[in-house]
Amino acid sequence: MIQSMTGFGKHVLQLPSKKITVELKSLNSKNLDINARLPQAYREKELELRKAISESLVRGKVDLNLNVEITGEETTADINKGVVKKYMDQLRNIAAGDDMKLLEMALRMPDALKTDKSDIDETEFDAIQQALTHALEKINAFRTEEGKVLEDDFNVRIKEIQDLLQQVEKLDPVRLNLLRERLEKAVADLKAEVDGNRFEQELVYYLEKYDITEEKVRLANHLAYFQKTMDSQESNGKKLGFIAQEIGREINTIGSKANYAPMQQVVVQMKDELEKIKEQMLNVL
Repeated sequence: MIQSMTGFGKHVLQLPSKKITVELKSLNSKNLDINARLPQAYREKELELRKAISESLVRGKVDLNLNVEITGEETTADINKGVVKKYMDQLRNIAAGDDMKLLEMALRMPDALKTDKSDIDETEFDAIQQALTHALEKINAFRTEEGKVLEDDFNVRIKEIQDLLQQVEKLDPVRLNLLRERLEKAVADLKAEVDGNRFEQELVYYLEKYDITEEKVRLANHLAYFQKTMDSQESNGKKLGFIAQEIGREINTIGSKANYAPMQQVVVQMKDELEKIKEQMLNVL
């Protein structure tokens, strides 16, 4: 099973006087990079929220957006007049509307209300953590679904490389025979006396330099290992990336040793499939 690093999760929780919305978005990244947008009053809890995200999402560029909207009577909250006025001035510059409409919009903006409470109500923060947990469940479900799409694509392309490897197997005896004939013709064209035993030894040595038996075996093993890793319980994009590098190394070596146009054309097709895998690999958790 593999997971994508691309995902989205959102959960809305209604309290007696507040509406809490937690929204998570994630994109691919080499490490975990969390960007948190929180109301000022909740900044002291940012580390706890970050810890919960890091334990669940592991990798990716993650945007956390926490919005707390007052929906009922809040006796400890006052209107932050300076902030609201600034919001109204900015809104007036970009959109037409009467003052009542602008005021209504401004009051929905972050920090439009200020509170005299020095500490966050623990019941309220428990609700925020609960909303975050639900949002994390949704984004992980999203990542899993995206991972299935990636896995299907990888399986198709790995199978294509395996089929191309079989073509290489069929072409290899023909290639070696042509190399042998080319060398024998070159010696014959010299019209010189040649020691048969010595020539045969040199010929074997020369053909061994172009032998790709080990590369074919290793490539087949790497392809099988790639599929086995995809079937493991945990998503491991970095490990799959390393295996893809090894696959590329064997394909390149086969291409450099081929010295035979039909086989080199097959190698180009292998490289094309592998490049498509590598592009998608950047998105795997």
